[in-house]
Amino acid sequence: MRINTLSVLLVGLSLVFGLMGCNSAMQAYKKGVRHYDAGEYNLALTEFQKAAKGNIDPARLNYYAAESYRLSNRFGEAVPFYQKAIEANTTEPDARFNYAYALKSQGNYAGALEQLQQYVANAPKTAAKATLDKAKGEVETLRAIDAIARNKSLITLRNMSNLNSPGAEFAPVVRGEELVFTASRKEQVYKNNGQPMLGLYKAKLSKGSPDETGNTGGASGQPEVFSTNVFQGDVNEGTPAFSKDGKTMILARGNNGKRKGGLDVDLYISRLGDGNAWSQPLRLPISDSTAWDGSPAFSADGKTLYFASNRAGGAGGIDLYRTSIDASGRFSRPVNMGRDINTPGDEMFPYVGPNAKLYFASDGHPGLGKLDVFVATRSGGVTRVENMGQPINSPADDFGLIYTEPTKGFIASNRVGGKGDDDIYFFQEGNSPVPDSTTTTIAQNPPGNALKTVRYFIAGTVSANETPVAPLDSARVRILDDATGQPIAEATTGQPGTFGKYPLTEGKDYTILAERRGYLTHREQFTMQGKRIPEIFLKKSQTDTTFNVPILLDRSVLNKTFVLENIYYDLDKYNIRSDASPELDKIVVILKDNPTLKLELSSHTDNRSSDAYNMKLSQNRAKSAVDYIVSQGITPDRLVAKGYGETQLVVKNAKTEEEHQRNRRTEIKILEL
Repeated sequence: MRINTLSVLLVGLSLVFGLMGCNSAMQAYKKGVRHYDAGEYNLALTEFQKAAKGNIDPARLNYYAAESYRLSNRFGEAVPFYQKAIEANTTEPDARFNYAYALKSQGNYAGALEQLQQYVANAPKTAAKATLDKAKGEVETLRAIDAIARNKSLITLRNMSNLNSPGAEFAPVVRGEELVFTASRKEQVYKNNGQPMLGLYKAKLSKGSPDETGNTGGASGQPEVFSTNVFQGDVNEGTPAFSKDGKTMILARGNNGKRKGGLDVDLYISRLGDGNAWSQPLRLPISDSTAWDGSPAFSADGKTLYFASNRAGGAGGIDLYRTSIDASGRFSRPVNMGRDINTPGDEMFPYVGPNAKLYFASDGHPGLGKLDVFVATRSGGVTRVENMGQPINSPADDFGLIYTEPTKGFIASNRVGGKGDDDIYFFQEGNSPVPDSTTTTIAQNPPGNALKTVRYFIAGTVSANETPVAPLDSARVRILDDATGQPIAEATTGQPGTFGKYPLTEGKDYTILAERRGYLTHREQFTMQGKRIPEIFLKKSQTDTTFNVPILLDRSVLNKTFVLENIYYDLDKYNIRSDASPELDKIVVILKDNPTLKLELSSHTDNRSSDAYNMKLSQNRAKSAVDYIVSQGITPDRLVAKGYGETQLVVKNAKTEEEHQRNRRTEIKILEL
């Protein structure tokens, strides 16, 4: 009897402890997810490690762990967790995409290619176009990785061990006799990656004759805080840029470690005062409060500032922008540097060298690692971007290159063999090795074959914008050179509705103008920016490539209604937001191309306010849209503003916000032909 009682007690206790263990693991998992949602990835990983001891869904747990490593820029450590998540049949659509880049950061190019090919083949319809475009481009890069790896130069690298630590050191820049750089050395810990927060530091620059260690370049002595006036302990600060006279500094500041904290990274300006002290940094008005802005750099003459930003309207990810600076120090409206430079990936850390070439880091152009260093040159209106090759680039992140002399400079990298996370390296071109145990020298690649060229053409099909799509014959097509406004080609479509092919010029912008009786005239923009095929992908001495452009024409039918996309208003407001302007500009073009057309522009609301209120609000919204179009040169008698309130709901019993948004629409209707 005692034995049975004892057995029952032991079984009961084991069940209790088992339940406690399961409960403890679930609590750790939930706590980890809360940290993850807050952007505190290092804290999240601690909890996920505890949760792994329990019976937690392996697909979710491992995916969260992998993403925590990725989002804190520890791609290599994410690899085994992505693998486990995929083996557990994770349903996360971007798992293979991110896994591929993690594998690439380790130099596992075959594995990365396999994952990206599966991602592209099975990408959901909801996949972002920029992400899918980036994946397709990376597939081509990985297929040509052997050719990219053969690009080698005679360059010697030396790890700046006196500057580097187990944390991060990067973004070196020269100011006078000092090397100023960014490092993770503040007392407060950045919860994103568990490292100290970033600040600005300086060290004495070594030039000319060898120092006591025999080094002929680099920086000597122990680093110190750059400026106590600039230093702020509870935020990240870094990536400084200095004006030509060294008295003006632009830097990036912000990011308190929260998930949305990246949006508070802005550009700041500080000036050197009479007392040789830097002023308190002030936020630059060119910064976008809804975006991440960073890595500024001045042009050689100081009249242009380059920087990186993920603001809306770019090519995807982080793009490079430029802004002009007038004589009084005012900054012009930032301009995106175009699709030849910017890709669906990230472009960062711009630097204009003494040779006027633009150097930058990118994971979108064909490269060996996560970030590679590229150099851009412009000649005859054409921009060419080239990979700097090995040993400047590696499978890891390589970025922030600068020159201090014609053949010497610095670069940052988190490549294998470094002292910590990101390290600063000194490099020297030529065959004079730098005496140091960490030196790596790679011989020059033998000269390649003769220059390979590409001929670009355009062709297309004109069809009716109907279901099913029907090709249209007898449509007149003109291809206009945007720079001159003159046609480079004219054609009339035949029975299949096709036109072309016609030669194009690199770097130019074009407009395809299509007209046919009974249809609205349509303009389609086409740019050759970003369309250049990198030479590394070319197999023949001459390659022909044709871009096929589909043109859809809408029937010109009385009372036909079209829904305008992306015309949104703030709650209870009726002013035209900046993100609505491009869509209304399309209406302006339609009216100019079809001079006999008269339109009704109508606004509709959802049903979450009174009938009378919604009617008035919709009328004001329609009128504001019409007023905008009139301000662009369209005569008022060709437009009618009409508010319908909630009288024409698309979704009668809307419950979700998406359904309410479908009801809050703006439409145009043809009143006269």
